[in-house]
Amino acid sequence: MKSKYADLKLNQDLNKIKEAAMYIKEGKIVLFPTETVYGIGANALDEKAVNKIFEAKGRASDNPLIVHIASIDMLNNLVKEIGKIEEKLINNFWPGPLTIIFNRKECVPNNVTAGLETVGIRMPSNKIAKKLIEFANLPIAAPSANISGKPSGTKIEDIIDELDGKVDYILDNGMVDIGVESTVVRVIENKVHILRPGKITVEDIERLGLEVVIEKQIMEECNPNERVMSPGMKYRHYAPNTKCILVYSEDENKMIEEINKQIENIGNVLVLGKTSHLDKYNTNNKLDMGESLEDISKNIFTLLRKVDSYNIKLVVIEGVKKEGLGLAIMNRLIRACEHNYIEI
Repeated sequence: MKSKYADLKLNQDLNKIKEAAMYIKEGKIVLFPTETVYGIGANALDEKAVNKIFEAKGRASDNPLIVHIASIDMLNNLVKEIGKIEEKLINNFWPGPLTIIFNRKECVPNNVTAGLETVGIRMPSNKIAKKLIEFANLPIAAPSANISGKPSGTKIEDIIDELDGKVDYILDNGMVDIGVESTVVRVIENKVHILRPGKITVEDIERLGLEVVIEKQIMEECNPNERVMSPGMKYRHYAPNTKCILVYSEDENKMIEEINKQIENIGNVLVLGKTSHLDKYNTNNKLDMGESLEDISKNIFTLLRKVDSYNIKLVVIEGVKKEGLGLAIMNRLIRACEHNYIEI
């Protein structure tokens, strides 16, 4: 059975959003846009509804979900306390692409938190997401819209084939604004620990006068037996079926030279690179990531979904400097490449 579908790209029809909100209230699951990526959402307080998310995605049960809210009242209903540093983060970055880990109240089901005593919460800035939560008058648990392990959904066209019929309602708002999932943070001993990088950067948080710690798992493989507080730290993520290698050097000429060596040695190679670099690669198989970090962030998941159609042996992807939004991009790319990484 096909999912109910509403095209909101030109007209953000409130009646359609209200209808989708009724689906949430009835314990069904809704595919909806946020400013980061599309999400698959269910009533965060309904354990049975949340289980449907895991079934639709084929997601492991020890991978926690992020809860999306529309007001501070909702937050107060879900968490035990809001510290001064968390309050500062909320005042500066909500609504927006920042998830904060809090100690949870008992009303939050165990399957939302993967059995942890903490829960990740954010307030999206996307108007449709915010209205959906408001109309449902419920917090919505939602991971990225994709089959687990595959690149996240940044437009409906990329994910409709794999998710149509697995969710009850689809709200289509076109291409998302950012393209990578939210930054996830946890305040520990008055320091802001970044568990997953995103659009809200280390530098953005430091500008508030806060001390920031970048967790080592961001660029390293996570122990399979380790319990994690944030999605995106464990398991194969964002990966096409074709083998991928990530190549980076601060010296762009060295990076381009190394990628051309890969092309020469293997032959049947597809390159994902910056617009200004593409004509320097000795292959006809190229995909344009864009030029700015914002372009790359927005385009990368759609491009990763295209590569399997090329029927090639290897995808070689240009890396970027691990600063600002570049840290989030590199975090997603190193997982897409399953830690096949050459740094020169």
